[in-house]
Amino acid sequence: MTLKRKGVATALLATALASAAPPAATAQIVVYDPSNFSQNVLTAARTLQQINNQIQSLQNEAQSLLNQGTSLANQARNLTNLATSPLSQLQQDLARTRALFAQAQGLATQVTSLDQQFRQQYPSGYAGGASADRTLADARTQWSNSLEGLRTSLSVQAQINDAITADQGTLAQIVGSSQGAVGILQATQATNQLLALLSKQTMQDQQLRVAEGRATALEQARVLQADEQGRANRQRFQGAGVRYTPAPVQAFRQ
Repeated sequence: MTLKRKGVATALLATALASAAPPAATAQIVVYDPSNFSQNVLTAARTLQQINNQIQSLQNEAQSLLNQGTSLANQARNLTNLATSPLSQLQQDLARTRALFAQAQGLATQVTSLDQQFRQQYPSGYAGGASADRTLADARTQWSNSLEGLRTSLSVQAQINDAITADQGTLAQIVGSSQGAVGILQATQATNQLLALLSKQTMQDQQLRVAEGRATALEQARVLQADEQGRANRQRFQGAGVRYTPAPVQAFRQ
């Protein structure tokens, strides 16, 4: 019981006892009634208990309000957004890498145009032979495609290498946001940002694999076409009627 509550109880008890005590001496004789005194004391005790109950109820209500205030403060912290987001930077990195494919020369990188161009620039054969100009033009085109495929692959590698430095700064920012998160929302957003960074790096790795695979495929196609062009040149040479006639050769003059 607090000092304040003890003071209230003491005052009430004193009042009850005062009312139960016999009045001052007068000309008449005062008779002391024990039952009346006991009833007054019991009434004072009951009154004190009611006051104690009211005080306890007020304390409970005050504590409940304090708990509600704490809960609201926690909810406000849990709904606080992160001040920054690296999403824009991640999207720009992916866009720059995609732009390298869009700028690639030679054989198309789109499915809709690739098949037709490949059939034209890499014919499956030269029926009836082919002119020297045709095979030479095809060889130059195929060589150019292989060179462009290699250039695109190197450009993508350089772009990803440049992005690694930026990714290091982004990672430090995300980790700092996660460690300094004041609520659930900020912690969740920091986790999502980290997943976005990992997804961006995975996509760039896929883009690099595509570029390298494209360069390899173009070179393999060029090599195969070189064999076919050699066969066509031999066929043209033999079809021109030029034949080799063996003849004796005298190595030393006697």
